[in-house]
Amino acid sequence: MGICCRHEFSANRLCFRNYAKVLILFTGLTLFASGCITLGKDFPGINVPIIKIGKTTKNQIRKLFGSPWLSGRQDGELAWTYGTYDYSLFGERKAKDLVIQFNDNGIVTTYTFSTTEHNE
Repeated sequence: MGICCRHEFSANRLCFRNYAKVLILFTGLTLFASGCITLGKDFPGINVPIIKIGKTTKNQIRKLFGSPWLSGRQDGELAWTYGTYDYSLFGERKAKDLVIQFNDNGIVTTYTFSTTEHNE
């Protein structure tokens, strides 16, 4: 009976290892098949023309676009970044990026808006 128990335990452990390998393989294939990764936080690009350099404030920007995805300093000024980046292994890659810089009074000094969607 002792040999039988060891054999059953060994077989169960082998079965579990095979199950784990199949699960890992299935998960990997599923991720590969989807082939899509999205980074960032979407924002309403339609609001970009509302921004006025020298007039629009941080509070107004926050109302238009929500909280920034990233914030930091650029050229010595506070910079907020809004962006969404869709990477696809098989399909079209899409990106939309808005970087807004503010002076010490919280007024927009410059901004750049870039997108992969062209309406030319």
